[in-house]
Amino acid sequence: MRLGRRGTVRDLRRENRAAVLWSLYFSRPGSRQGLSAATGLSPASVTNVVRELLDEGIVTEAGSEDSDGGRPRVLLDINPGYGYVIGVDIGETRIRVELFDLAMTERAKAEYPLDPAEHEVDVVVRDIAAGLTTVLRDAGIEPAAVLGVGVGVPGIVEQGREVRVHAQTYGWDAVPLERLLRAHTGLPLRFENGAKTMGQAELWFGAGRGARSVAVVLIGSGVGASLISGGSTYRGASASAAELGHTTIVVGGRRCRCGAAGCLEAYVGAEAILDRYGSPATLSAKDEESMLAALITTAGSSSAADAVLAETADFLGVGIGNFINLFNPERVILGGWAGLLLGSRLLPDICESARRNSLRRPFAAASIGLGQLGAEAVALGAATLPMEEFLNGASRPPLVKTPVLTGSSD
Repeated sequence: MRLGRRGTVRDLRRENRAAVLWSLYFSRPGSRQGLSAATGLSPASVTNVVRELLDEGIVTEAGSEDSDGGRPRVLLDINPGYGYVIGVDIGETRIRVELFDLAMTERAKAEYPLDPAEHEVDVVVRDIAAGLTTVLRDAGIEPAAVLGVGVGVPGIVEQGREVRVHAQTYGWDAVPLERLLRAHTGLPLRFENGAKTMGQAELWFGAGRGARSVAVVLIGSGVGASLISGGSTYRGASASAAELGHTTIVVGGRRCRCGAAGCLEAYVGAEAILDRYGSPATLSAKDEESMLAALITTAGSSSAADAVLAETADFLGVGIGNFINLFNPERVILGGWAGLLLGSRLLPDICESARRNSLRRPFAAASIGLGQLGAEAVALGAATLPMEEFLNGASRPPLVKTPVLTGSSD
């Protein structure tokens, strides 16, 4: 009985700690009185938690504000230098590794280009290992100061005794990515689908802030998506929810990278758009991102480019309309490097297509806009994975003693 009681008290302390941390993180700086009102905790409970956080160096005092007739209220803030988090984006055209302090200010970044047609696992693992070494070195941070590493991956993440990644369009079938990376780093690792990490970044810091129901569409070479309901990412029974890119919009249509026919990705992914245009030599660019930007720039002076982009906007609007009909989100956010390029020119046409292809009432309840965090949103969102654990009251995780960090930074 006594053991159970101690466990209950311990759980309650952790819940109180988490409530204070979450509230302070998203409304900083804040006072003890404000935290009590926001969390519903008693002033005494907030004072106890804050004292503990101050003693640990997680929270600092950050000036004061006037109160109603009494003494000024001391303001509190998260200590950015208490620890660091790292986000990794395994993209179609590059590996991006970014290190952030607890205020999510970028302290260092490393990028490694990838051939969009080739995503060999050993190359990806090598580049991530090199990136981890590089950002720690460039920021002058010791591994022990890192709370964790979040990795945004393509495809479906199978969470279990061993994390495995299923990325059909990359040719990855149950890749044991965690075990492969563990050969290079002792840092705590967490994994999530890249579209879902982008969605979490926009929810925390970008176009999704304050919303409870959000659909996020990520367009790069292919198409991904995430659904946020009640402030949390919806993953489904096997973490494959919201595979919007592989919903069929044309029966018997173009062949998709996944092997099926008529997928949305086969019409609005950057690779498919350029393939449909069919005149890459006229774009005077070598890589996929530059070619798509050149195609968009060409529009207005090229009837072929105009036709491809008009068709792309129409198909994308159909996909978004389906999303709206199925899930009734209050916001639809378009992101990813290609999504931002397309949206900057085609957003009105995309919205009009979505209107024509969705029911009036759910469409009227939804706003459609561009992501606010740019092409680096996936890595930022990946970094929120260890940050989420920290805000939930977890203590600083230990490094895996063997092996320790290795890898070239060349």
